[in-house]
Amino acid sequence: MVVVHDTDSGRLSGRIVETEAYPVGDAAGHAFRGKTPRNGSLFLERGHAYVYLNYGISFLLNVSSEARGVGGGVLLRAIEPLEGVDMMAESRGTTSFADLGRGPGRLTKALRIDLDEDGLDLCAAGPLWLATDGHETGTIRKSVRIGITRDAHRLLRFYERGNIHVSGGRKLRQ
Repeated sequence: MVVVHDTDSGRLSGRIVETEAYPVGDAAGHAFRGKTPRNGSLFLERGHAYVYLNYGISFLLNVSSEARGVGGGVLLRAIEPLEGVDMMAESRGTTSFADLGRGPGRLTKALRIDLDEDGLDLCAAGPLWLATDGHETGTIRKSVRIGITRDAHRLLRFYERGNIHVSGGRKLRQ
């Protein structure tokens, strides 16, 4: 899938190459303790954006994955930039193509996503949406999720093997 953000400055898009799942009942998930004002978008029907500020530093983008009223989601961890690369580089303050959307905070900064996009339906017409591009996906691997301590043993991180845009060290991309 491709995440697309149509901004006043132009279109930004990237092919999703790394995700982490946070299913129902997962102690590491934001929905684990129930619905709150902060995580309410996780309880919308599948395909809605859940955007939150992580540690007061970076916005992170998740996609709700369950039926309305049931909390669960998928964190978008990395993209391979497609459109608006120059704008992404400007937003990120780097010219390193491989690093533009490598990691969930970099991804949202590159795509200029913040709390304004929280709750948007990513499967409907709007400024932030998911598309297909017909690109043949490489081998998908799985591993433990990055940077969590609860339910840390679960193999719920999915990534395209060998893709230079996948986050983490070289071992985490193989």
